[in-house]
Amino acid sequence: MTHTFLLYCLVFLLPTESCRTLCQAASKSKEKVSAKPHGACDGVCVDNSHCSQPCPPDTPGNMGFLCRRNKWHKITDTCQTLTAINIFEEDLNTGPSFGSSIHINEYSGKSETIADKLMRKCPQDLSCVVKNIQRSPQIPGNIAVIVQLLHNISTMLSTDVDEAKMKSYSIMANHILDSKSISNWTFIPEKNSSCVLLHSVNSFARKLLINKYPIDIADAFIHTMCTFISGDNNGKNLTFSMRVNDTRNSVTGRVLISRDEAQKVRSPSQVVSIAFPTLGAILEASLLEKVIVNGLVLSVILPKELKRISLVFEKIRNSEDSRTQCVGWHSSESRWDQHACQMIQETSQQAVCKCRPSKLFTSFSILMSPHTLQSPILTYITYIGLGVSICSLILCLSIEALVWSRVTKTEISYLRHLCIANVAATLLMADVWFIVASFLSGPRTHHNGCVAATFFVHFFYLSVFFWMLAKALLILYGILIVFHTLPKSVLVASLFSVGYGCPLVIAVVTVAATEPGKGYLRPEACWLNWDMTKALLAFVVPALAIVVVNLITVTLVIVKTRRATIGSSMFQEVRAIVRISKNIAILTPLLGLTWGFGIATVVDDSSLFFHILFSLLNAFQVSPDASDQVQRERICTICS
Repeated sequence: MTHTFLLYCLVFLLPTESCRTLCQAASKSKEKVSAKPHGACDGVCVDNSHCSQPCPPDTPGNMGFLCRRNKWHKITDTCQTLTAINIFEEDLNTGPSFGSSIHINEYSGKSETIADKLMRKCPQDLSCVVKNIQRSPQIPGNIAVIVQLLHNISTMLSTDVDEAKMKSYSIMANHILDSKSISNWTFIPEKNSSCVLLHSVNSFARKLLINKYPIDIADAFIHTMCTFISGDNNGKNLTFSMRVNDTRNSVTGRVLISRDEAQKVRSPSQVVSIAFPTLGAILEASLLEKVIVNGLVLSVILPKELKRISLVFEKIRNSEDSRTQCVGWHSSESRWDQHACQMIQETSQQAVCKCRPSKLFTSFSILMSPHTLQSPILTYITYIGLGVSICSLILCLSIEALVWSRVTKTEISYLRHLCIANVAATLLMADVWFIVASFLSGPRTHHNGCVAATFFVHFFYLSVFFWMLAKALLILYGILIVFHTLPKSVLVASLFSVGYGCPLVIAVVTVAATEPGKGYLRPEACWLNWDMTKALLAFVVPALAIVVVNLITVTLVIVKTRRATIGSSMFQEVRAIVRISKNIAILTPLLGLTWGFGIATVVDDSSLFFHILFSLLNAFQVSPDASDQVQRERICTICS
């Protein structure tokens, strides 16, 4: 076994890499490993602890386990039956032939990789390893070996690729793209292996050359088409129909090149397209949370004159409640990016996307968000509530302006009404910008306008919350600090710093950090992005934190009001209960505590009741009865 591993080091590692250190480490680790049964960990299972077990006898590699909830779970598996020695043998069960499995250059002393030997033994069609690869089990270690082999072939081969080489390459890729092997990809230690495979296949296909006739290489889990296109064509239509697994019907995908685009090609050029039915499922960590690939993955390699193509994806899962996104795979960042494509048309069965292929974006697909709640009732409540809220805010500000001089004679009343007026003003501006943003058709057609609208909606809604926080701090100031007071100018400056300074800093930092990478906006609406950059957290986190602070403030007001009634008569007790109820009824909307129902909409996103309740309470947060006289009486009651 030690000899076998030594030969593996010499053959499989890169030519310029010394295997002395690795082989020494392997020998030492072999001495330390005890003879334990494979597939299970000994000892007590402590949460977050790790253990490693050897593979079955005569199988290189090991298995890693992690303890979760007092149970061992396998997280890595490097067990492999394919090695640099047996991959070229006529029969995998035959003993290793050391003399023919390795070739060392006598002058340079450099060892060969599998890819080197492959190019030497069968450079015409790369078929000398295909049979053994097809016979090998699709275990994680073998998948990793084949991915590395395909990567080495695509990078080493500098000549043109003909149909024979492409067939052999597709067979090797098809073996590890089998739907039965999807679960084994999760145990490969190198988590970017699926990204490497996609990049390798695309790189190899770029070198594909047509001699006379179009190429059509169809395997079960990878289908390659290559054809000519020229300016006198009426366009091209490449149609794929493939099964995602063994149990469902075929799913189709089409590459459409319009006549206008085809006329841009000056001379006859090649178009290569590759379809993958299972690669979407095994592309780990697409970086868009709570989404799944819902169609074929289509790779397209076009002449440089062609800038746009249309792609038609049949949906694997049909759901009326889901939201579909057209996306491209960002090859340098290994993630799906919605900015590479835009949705043209969508039905319950398929989606039509217009995409921009480039060196960064060669592969495309559609993503499905599991659930989006859409209800006409919710829409009507939102817009009717906005209309009522805007009218109420204008009325509130008008009343404040009329009676300002009479109700701001004392310092504390001036500060109270300053907070109320700014809450109303910022909420009014936020509602206006919200309506402006809703009338824009989205960032695809009005990107700059969408950025501006989103910035002001974000800023003014944050200002609403921070002015409500300022109001709560003012109440706490009146409750907790009785004998020591600050100058009026200091208090006013502090209120404006909290009310406008903090929101401005948050809004500016958010747009500056996310907009350069096109991660500021959502693809379907003028609002902060969640899927790609989590920019929405710049609104959610401050808002909920302020709701918590204001809830503590209301609790302190209730406690203070209750203390004054201890030892009083029954009549006074009843009056105290009424006063506490009034305090809660007034402070809840005034300090924005109704926004706390937003937590329920996040926890139970499918509940229409919580969404309607949240929209009702916050749409009517400021009502016409919020006149200056009523507010003055209520605030005096609260703080007395």
